[in-house]
Amino acid sequence: MLFALSARCYHARMTRVVLTLALSLVVAAAAAAQSPSCAPTKPDMLGPFYKPDAPDRAVTGHGLVVNGTVRSTRGCAALPGARLEWWSADGRGDYQDELRATQRTGGEGAFRYETVAPGRYPGRPPHLHVKISAAGHRTLVTQLYPRDGQRAITTDFVLVAD
Repeated sequence: MLFALSARCYHARMTRVVLTLALSLVVAAAAAAQSPSCAPTKPDMLGPFYKPDAPDRAVTGHGLVVNGTVRSTRGCAALPGARLEWWSADGRGDYQDELRATQRTGGEGAFRYETVAPGRYPGRPPHLHVKISAAGHRTLVTQLYPRDGQRAITTDFVLVAD
C-alpha cells in the first residue's frame, strides 16, 4: 500500500515536471518567433578595390536598391548613425569611383542605397561590398550577391557588440 501511494506521488510529480518543461519550451519558441534574428552577419573579404573616404551619398546609379536596418547583437537594437561604405563594379565589371558611397543610418538604424546592378569580372559573381562601423561594435565587412535581374535587396546587417 505504501509503495503504491509512493509510486502515485512520484508519477504526479514527474507529470508536473514534464508539463512545466513542455510549457517552457512553448513560451521560449513563441518569444523567439516574435523577435528578429540577431545572429551576427557573416563577414566576407574586403577585396583589393576598397578606397577609404568615399563621398557621402545614398545614390550612385539606378537599377538596384538595397535597404534594411543595421542592428546590434546586444538586444537586437537598431544602430542609428552607423556608417556604411559601399563599393562595387559597374555593369561591365569595372570598379569606378562614381560607384563608391558613404552613408549613415537614420534614427531607427535604417538605410537605403541605390546603385547600378554590378557586373561580373573574371572569377567573381556580381556583388556589392559594404563596410559597416558603429561605436561600441566590431567593424563588419561583407558582400551582397544579387541575382541576375534582381532590382531590390532587403537585408539587415547585425554587428557584434564589443
